[in-house]
Amino acid sequence: MRQISVWLAAARLRTLPLSVSGIIVGNGIAYLEGSFSWAIFIFALLTTVAFQVLSNFANDYGDGVKGTDNDQRLGPKRVLQQGLLSRAALKRGIQLTSVISLLLALILIYLAFGWADWGKALFFIALGVASIIAAIKYTVGDAAYGYYALGDVFVFLFFGGVSVLGSYYLQTQTFRLLLILPAASIGLLSTAVLNLNNLRDMDNDQRSNKLTVPLLLGFNKGRIYHVILIVGAFILCSIYAFLNAKSLLAYLFLLLFFPLGKHLLRVAKSEGGKSLDPELKVVALSTFFFALVFLLGLFLDLR
Repeated sequence: MRQISVWLAAARLRTLPLSVSGIIVGNGIAYLEGSFSWAIFIFALLTTVAFQVLSNFANDYGDGVKGTDNDQRLGPKRVLQQGLLSRAALKRGIQLTSVISLLLALILIYLAFGWADWGKALFFIALGVASIIAAIKYTVGDAAYGYYALGDVFVFLFFGGVSVLGSYYLQTQTFRLLLILPAASIGLLSTAVLNLNNLRDMDNDQRSNKLTVPLLLGFNKGRIYHVILIVGAFILCSIYAFLNAKSLLAYLFLLLFFPLGKHLLRVAKSEGGKSLDPELKVVALSTFFFALVFLLGLFLDLR
């Protein structure tokens, strides 16, 4: 039982609601448009969760090996840092989770395209492989892109674009240009979670030679960047609602600006460090509920 709890700690289950937010939006819009399969939705969720767990294992391993996870780091202690798992064990976990992620992705692609359309299937297989590589290379290896201020780009593209647009396409096999707006909104909010994490850990990241966007911008401009990410998400979804709405119910997601607005005020007053730690949960859960309330508003607007 103790080993199970250790692996669950390494999986960081609290990160999963954020990771599935884009899947909920993409599949939800497909459902509202009358093109929906429960099997595709369930396997899209399972695949995304597997990718997120893989990323968490890889981050634990990569930051642990590089020494970034140390006593000066302000976030929760990770399993390799605490010696709860060996490097070899965590590496085997990464390998096993990579295989599981790929198998789930293949099942998802088969459910969407069958045996007939191999052109589209091969594209999504390549996308799945790229997702696995990106999840691992964020912190693992000498050229880990998370150490070169590129983590924000990864999160925006995969949590927003790939998650929303990809899951919508798997359901409908069509692409709508306007869906870039809600996809970018989820991407921006997800990036805000990473930015907040990096704002908190600026001092330790600098000592560990881990370059992040806040280190490039400085703390004050990093906070301004944080405001742009969150406010930008609401602006883009408001444009989407304006272009599609029949009533004000489509703007229901704006209710989420109250907790996030208060969050921005707290960040503005913060001097960084440990005081930002509770705010990570606020933004992550708000993003999840943003996805749900956004879809609820669209549903009520259609009735």
